[in-house]
Amino acid sequence: TPIIITLDEAPNIERVLARLHWAGTVLVVDSGSTDGTQAIAQRFANVQLVEHTFIDAASQWNFAIGQARAFSSWLLALDSDYVLSDEFIDSVRLLPHAPKVDAYRASFVYCVHGRALRGSLYPAKPVLFNADCARYTQRGHTQVLQVDGKIGEVGGLIFHDDRKPRSRWLRSQWRYAREEAELIDRNSWAKLGWSARMRKLLFAAAPAAFLLALFWRGAVLDGWHGLLYALERLVAELLITI
Repeated sequence: TPIIITLDEAPNIERVLARLHWAGTVLVVDSGSTDGTQAIAQRFANVQLVEHTFIDAASQWNFAIGQARAFSSWLLALDSDYVLSDEFIDSVRLLPHAPKVDAYRASFVYCVHGRALRGSLYPAKPVLFNADCARYTQRGHTQVLQVDGKIGEVGGLIFHDDRKPRSRWLRSQWRYAREEAELIDRNSWAKLGWSARMRKLLFAAAPAAFLLALFWRGAVLDGWHGLLYALERLVAELLITI
């Protein structure tokens, strides 16, 4: 059962749901959208829409897990800008009915204005999991899936294709930056990962993210789409520094 969390995702949600026609039920948990997201979602016959007040990302996802278990014990957690490739869908269909793992990690392709980039800093992460063995926790601005068991890999790719206005992206990044900065402040150097340690060194993380995205991940080969992505990473890190 795919589960999706939404809040004013009208520019994205139709493309995401169109790739989920194979699912008997898709659970959409909406946080009170006012831009037509709910109306778009309800046009799809297999969508079950639930509105739930947003507290934080982890709480919203855990609420969705609780609701979706009425349909299935295996869940596919998708952000509202995750578009599945044919290869990913086929890979899920071929997974064993009695797997020896409790979750599957997927790889992503980052898109800018619908253009798929050759590479990005967006990490692979578990998205398909047994609800009996998984729960979300809040870490900084985002949620992290904690899996009590073995994590495997699923083939195919998921496209991260967010087409919301740039102004909203900037507002979101400012909120994310504040939450990431608070997370760094709360933890000692020994408890921080390498990326958080770079952020602790003030301006070190911003140029590092820009150069990694542009050259190491090959965004420079994608023209202005790649340059825009690298600049987004630069701005995001500078906001955390501020």
